[in-house]
Amino acid sequence: MDIDAALAFARANHRGVLATTRRDGRPQLVPVVAGVDEAGQLLISTRAPSKKVANLRAQPFASCVLFTDAFFGPFVQIEGPVEIVPLPAAMEGLVALYRQVAGEHPDWEEFRIAMAAEERVLLRISPARVGPAAG
Repeated sequence: MDIDAALAFARANHRGVLATTRRDGRPQLVPVVAGVDEAGQLLISTRAPSKKVANLRAQPFASCVLFTDAFFGPFVQIEGPVEIVPLPAAMEGLVALYRQVAGEHPDWEEFRIAMAAEERVLLRISPARVGPAAG
């Protein structure tokens, strides 16, 4: 599988599991919702105080497995370096991610207030390796 095929799958399938590395070298796995931006980066919204963000500050690399709503069946793994984008720079990316995975919000001002109150950040994973190699 190549990066373009993996990103096409990620644009249509938003549920996944993100793996980061803890200080002791063991993986931390967490369910996430992801999207893809115009630059071909995998996007994930999370809270700044979360363990995954602390892990990524120490080691800015992650793997994310995305699968269909049926869970069993096709999937992709996308891994690469991660950029943590804080607010306020993250806000328009958070809006775009929400639109991609959920559609229009009934009140975008309310959404923006909630993102600030929740201390949201945007994770941008630049795909360096994808899989599986065979369907």
